[in-house]
Amino acid sequence: MPRWKALPEELDPQVREFAGQLRRLVDRSGLSVAALADATGYSKTSWERYLNGRLLPPQRAVVALAEATGAHPAHLTTLWELAERAWSRDEMRQDVTMEAISVAQARAALGWDADQAEPPAKSARFTKATKAAPAPGTTQMPSVPQQRRTDSPSAADFPEWAAAAAPSPAAPAPQGPARRTRRGRTLMIAAGAAGVALLGGAAFLLLNPGTDTAKKTAASRPAAAPSAKQVLPAGVRCTGAGCVGKDPEAMGCGGAHAITPSRGRAGRAVIEVRYSKVCHTAWARISRAAPGDQATLSAGGHSATAQAERDGAAYTPMVEVTGDPAKVAACGTTVAGVKGCSRPVPATPAGAPAPSTAPSTGAAVR
Repeated sequence: MPRWKALPEELDPQVREFAGQLRRLVDRSGLSVAALADATGYSKTSWERYLNGRLLPPQRAVVALAEATGAHPAHLTTLWELAERAWSRDEMRQDVTMEAISVAQARAALGWDADQAEPPAKSARFTKATKAAPAPGTTQMPSVPQQRRTDSPSAADFPEWAAAAAPSPAAPAPQGPARRTRRGRTLMIAAGAAGVALLGGAAFLLLNPGTDTAKKTAASRPAAAPSAKQVLPAGVRCTGAGCVGKDPEAMGCGGAHAITPSRGRAGRAVIEVRYSKVCHTAWARISRAAPGDQATLSAGGHSATAQAERDGAAYTPMVEVTGDPAKVAACGTTVAGVKGCSRPVPATPAGAPAPSTAPSTGAAVR
């Protein structure tokens, strides 16, 4: 009976090659899955998923497997990075397919045809109800009967004015001071009438605003900005400034969502910058290090430091990255005082093996 199950047929060739390499290393070492779990600190169930191609292992698990089986961690890490990129591409294609299926199901539930780009036309009853309803966020004013507007009051409205203004036919025309008194009284009455007319016109405009004025007022109001809420992939719990100082694996920013834009050495320790394009963050990772070796990363006004433990690996909390991730560098310092920083990783054509970070034979590592 074979030890391993057949790998899924839908696996990407690079992921299939990586899983086969892990199986060969385990077979060559003679370790069982339970013994491998004890040696690496990852559970037996996790290793069964990793070795059967159902889940891509984190890089720390790959480094731990290399140490347990005596393999070269740098070469195995290179294969892991190629498999990680292929895994990410498969997840993106799967997300696009699921979105298309969801849209098709939603249209079918609403009664749309498959070839219909726009929703069915609204019924006349629905259109009338929509026109009759007030706009959201506005208060409907009660209707006020329109009042008659007059430019000036007439003698029929105020008969006492005509009686005061018309001279009596029996009385002689006044002379001197009497004429001036009547003229002043007439001017005062005319001024009061003009004031009443102005007040009436202002009240009419307030109660019956013109259509053009209302349109200009509505047009001058700034349109409300649409609420933009970023939809994160499943498992990702933060983005941007909300991720600063947090664990990348706990927030779902690592794994298939992260790449390695730069890499370097500090002594024997490997210093890497990990960047998540989904979370817009970066963190430093140190591996193959001695206990006490440190890695530091600074970007966006924040810095983070991690210290290697007994397993020789560690990674820093996240910092926000708004520019080119290739310009973000991580530096390491060993307990012996040797320092080194990461450098941008040159891009490789699709399918070509990435250059190894291992030093050439006989070269001094500094």
